Parts: sequence; C-alpha cells; structure tokens
Amino acid sequence: RAKSRGKKYALEKVPKVGRRFHRVGLPPKVGSFQLFVEGYHEADYWLRKFEAEPLPENMRKQLQSQFERLVVLDYVIRNTDRGNDNWLIKYEKAGDEEQSEKGSEWSEPKDCAIQIAAIDNGLAFPFKHPDEWRAYPFHWAWLPQAKVPFSQETRDLVLSRISDMNFVQDLCEDLYELFKTDKGFDKTMFEKQMSVMRGQILNLTQALKDGKSPIQLVQMPRVVVERSRGGGQGRVVQLGNAFTQTFHCKRPFFTSW
Repeated sequence: RAKSRGKKYALEKVPKVGRRFHRVGLPPKVGSFQLFVEGYHEADYWLRKFEAEPLPENMRKQLQSQFERLVVLDYVIRNTDRGNDNWLIKYEKAGDEEQSEKGSEWSEPKDCAIQIAAIDNGLAFPFKHPDEWRAYPFHWAWLPQAKVPFSQETRDLVLSRISDMNFVQDLCEDLYELFKTDKGFDKTMFEKQMSVMRGQILNLTQALKDGKSPIQLVQMPRVVVERSRGGGQGRVVQLGNAFTQTFHCKRPFFTSW
C-alpha cells in the first residue's frame, strides 16, 4: 500500500515521471464474473411483503419448493456466505406488470410465478467444517420456511441421485475437471473439499429419508467422508469399502445452533 501511495503521489506531483509507472493504485486481484438477473429483489424485500400479506396456498408451495432447492444447493456446497441479502426472489404476475406494482392484493395463482436466484456463491467448498471462531451459518435457517419438512417433490427430485455413491463420484470428477483449471489448484486441498461435500451429501440423504426440515438438517452432526487408501479405484463405488466416515466434533467458538 505504501508503494501504491508513492506511485499516486508521483503521478500527481511529477506527471512525467508518474506516467512511466505500469500500475497506479492498488494491485490487481482475482474477481468473479456474475450474470445480472432482471426483475429480482433481495430476499428480505419480498419476505417482508409475504409476511404482511400472506401468499395464496398455490404460491406458498411454489416459494417453498424454490426455497428447498436453495437449501439443497447451499448445504451440499457448504456455502459460508449465504445471508438474506445475497439470494434473490422474483415475484411476477403474467400480463399484469403495472397492477403487480400498484395493487395491494396478490393476483390469482394461475397468473403468478415465483423464482429464486442463488447469487454470489464464491465462498463455498471449504476444505473443513468451520471450527474456529465463526460458524458461518446459513441465514435462511431462521426463516419460517426452514421449519417445514422437505416436500415430496424435493425428495423425488434429489434423493435418488444423491443416495447413489456413483452419482456422487461422478459429481466429484466433474468438479475436479472444473477446479483444476485454476492456476492455484492443489489436489490435496481438493480432496479435503470433496470430503466435506460428501459428508454434506450423506447428511442431506438421511434428512430427506427421515422427512426432516431444513433447520433439522443444519442441526445434524457434521460429517467428513474421506476416500479410503487403496479403495474406490473402480467405476462402481460403495460407501463401505471405498470411503471412511468421520464425525467432526470440534465446534466454532461462536455458534448459532
């Protein structure tokens, strides 16, 4: 920072010299590429409106279904930065946009659509469960929707896939192909990340089988599923002979549940 300030000072006081510097200001750093989505508001905006003016049952179920998909995504990738300001909700009435803004009553269910956009997922795939100062909680866990057991729709959509260890292994292999394109990729660190993800998937599988709710899911004991040495080299993978399951008992100093 001192070097940066020196360059800026030289540019201001002696422009002929300052212009010779290649970079003026803070050094460049890696950013993220995000796609802007139209018509969405921060979740807090719509959740407050839905609390004041409850949705029709049809729309409530649609919101719950979308919410459960957000939960599944965040839990599997162990998102450590999911506040209610970085997921979005879009509520629209087909063919009646002006009335949607002005009217005080919700439109008929057949004219409505609710969508959730999970944005800003950069702080995910940790190499271990949070166990030091901060718990990095899922802020959606305090919402009323988190107290509702996972729907049959979500169970049918997800359970058959994540309960198959071969599907999970294919997912890990796909992530490996993606992650290894990073210049700082480290295979040992990647294996630790996948161990956390497998544990999350194992918990999610059990929660869906038991008919738990999202809040009950995040209260389950944290698990790490590591690849066994000398195991899991074939295409057909089984949990018992290819992986070792370990409960992660150390908890962060500040915890939320």
